[in-house]
Amino acid sequence: MKNILITGAYGQLGTELGLLLPDAIKTDRNDLDITNSDAVNRFVHDNKIDTVINCAAYTAVDRAEDDVATAQAINVDGPRNLATSGAKIIHISTDYVFDGVAHRPYSALDMPNPVSVYGKTKLAGEFAVRNCADVYAIIRTAWLYSPYGSNFVKTMLRLGQEKSEINVVADQIGTPTYAGDLARAIVKMLPKLDAEKSGIYHYTNNGVCSWYDFATEIMTMSGLKCNVNPITTEQYPTRATRPAYSVLDKSKIKNTFDVDIPHWRQSLEKCLGLIKNQTR
Repeated sequence: MKNILITGAYGQLGTELGLLLPDAIKTDRNDLDITNSDAVNRFVHDNKIDTVINCAAYTAVDRAEDDVATAQAINVDGPRNLATSGAKIIHISTDYVFDGVAHRPYSALDMPNPVSVYGKTKLAGEFAVRNCADVYAIIRTAWLYSPYGSNFVKTMLRLGQEKSEINVVADQIGTPTYAGDLARAIVKMLPKLDAEKSGIYHYTNNGVCSWYDFATEIMTMSGLKCNVNPITTEQYPTRATRPAYSVLDKSKIKNTFDVDIPHWRQSLEKCLGLIKNQTR
């Protein structure tokens, strides 16, 4: 496999990919400013990059509502610059491109309708990749967690040790995604991705749950005695609107790339074991 560039390489997914692709070139914003088209073209050319895996993103969902310019630069201009560099690109997107009013899993063919600045910029980034890259895969994912960085699982573990009870939203439905599983799926896709297979794909773990269900399972598996109380979205107001339902249909990525997808509980148990080993 030729030279691979991982942008956003020290976030959750980028770190997992780096473990699986130790020879890949890894960058963060200090190494490569993806919003600078000249810098991107020069970097890709000088390093003879064949494939870019773009994990860089502005993911502060609430802050994006008041910081539109930065979200636009990172989530739209950055992917466009990477897609016009001449390299193949695997670009990570989000379930937030949907409005969450569906009652069945969203397929890659369903019409997006984002309801937040974050979702709107991520969708615009998808269009930029589709319009500018010859060979690409856009992978929408959701509820990402891992042993690395900040995420819901690690927050729940901390709160579970500090508090006797917490409140968690129970009316937002989706599926958690263990970043290690998504990274393995991407590595499996790499040698098979060509112009014919270019398109939009969905990847989360299998199964369905609410944030409340997810938090309860984290406490149970970790042996924490913290009680989790279900609350509504109305009881936990946020600056940005979240999709109420964002379960994604994974059949396309399974059928096209022969990707195996574990159930979210199985992957959560694996991740919790890795986190426990980190703290010993």
